[in-house]
Amino acid sequence: MKFFNQHKQVSLIVEESLIAKIFQIGIEKYPLETGGFLVGYYSNDSMTLYIKDLLLPSKQKGMAYLFERSIDGMKQVFKKLFEDQKYFYIGEWHTHPNGLSMYSSTDLNAMIEIANCETVSITNPILLILSIRDKQVNDFSFYIYNNKGLHRYE
Repeated sequence: MKFFNQHKQVSLIVEESLIAKIFQIGIEKYPLETGGFLVGYYSNDSMTLYIKDLLLPSKQKGMAYLFERSIDGMKQVFKKLFEDQKYFYIGEWHTHPNGLSMYSSTDLNAMIEIANCETVSITNPILLILSIRDKQVNDFSFYIYNNKGLHRYE
């Protein structure tokens, strides 16, 4: 699947099988929020982002309208992933049970924090939000963070 972001003029490519895997995890955790990390790499010209896999946090707390995840132990996991496959952290994903795939102010603030984090090596992390209702995915949206805003891929 290929998506394009008009704001940054960049593309995002992800396999349908990975999207299906994320959907399945979200459906299994319904009606609680869940989420994790996205990993992949950029093209040589940095104009295309390839999402290659997801990682689940070592600890997470999902509620009906809130998702908190831990980064405990993740530094070593990301290091090994980069050494083995040259994949690195590129963003986050989480669900909105019985909600929309539109980001919230909490989501935006989390992405601002991530982009400003000293241990994160990218300035434009992405965010994937899944809208889940009645144990099925209604919609999903990818966003790219830039200049304290989230901009949707189409």
